[in-house]
Amino acid sequence: MAAGSRGSRNGSLRREYLSAENVARARALNVVAGRGGQKLAQLTLSWALRDPRVTSVLIGASSVAQLEENLAALDGPPLTDDVLIEIDKHAVDGGIDLWARSRAAG
Repeated sequence: MAAGSRGSRNGSLRREYLSAENVARARALNVVAGRGGQKLAQLTLSWALRDPRVTSVLIGASSVAQLEENLAALDGPPLTDDVLIEIDKHAVDGGIDLWARSRAAG
């Protein structure tokens, strides 16, 4: 996790989510993104927006630079079938329940 990132600062990314398997998957997807000249966030946005059923995505940009970087996903390379197959190999259920704390709070 990048020093000074939102995940490292405010606890929004819980340590138990960072299993060796989940970190390895994220790193593998980062390599896929890099081969296409993108950042991981850009690849993620491109992946979500490729589906015609998706009408919008929410981004959590905390600066103008992050917003601009995320918007650059719209100009990224098209996701080929080979890239989508590779993404599918790594983008699997990692056992992360993002709503557990909300349910526990009642």
